[in-house]
Amino acid sequence: MRLATCKDREVRRANVLSDECEFDEQDPPGYRSAFARVGEAVGGEALAVKVYELPPGESMCPYHYEYEEEWLLVLDGAVLVRTPTGEHELQRGEIVCFPPGPAGAHKATNRTSGSARVMMFSSAREPAVAVYPDSDKIGVWPGNADDNVMLRRDDGAVDYWDGER
Repeated sequence: MRLATCKDREVRRANVLSDECEFDEQDPPGYRSAFARVGEAVGGEALAVKVYELPPGESMCPYHYEYEEEWLLVLDGAVLVRTPTGEHELQRGEIVCFPPGPAGAHKATNRTSGSARVMMFSSAREPAVAVYPDSDKIGVWPGNADDNVMLRRDDGAVDYWDGER
């Protein structure tokens, strides 16, 4: 099946309020959120748009920042967003923007007794880099899955000329 693009003449639809989100069974406790790639479903290429369903007590991903703008819109429920300036509770309908770099570090967690539904969007550029300050990791996604890497800064630090001839 061919994935539609924005250039296609056929209108593709997704419903950010009701489309089913799927869990990744490999996600550890505390990070068990389901998601749907709604941007991809409608043929988007320039933006990565995902809807997440967060059960009580779960987070979408670890505290991190990227080198692109990311946005979060609360579609239903409430989430607690940790940023470099503290924790902020966001309610249904509220939207925030995380700037590129360390000032945009964030983590969204559902600390309520009901489910929360949020939409995240950012550019779909590759290569992409994410930094995880709590665990001192860096992830790099160059656009070829075989070249993806997640490493700790201390373990991965080598001289530029190391191993060259």
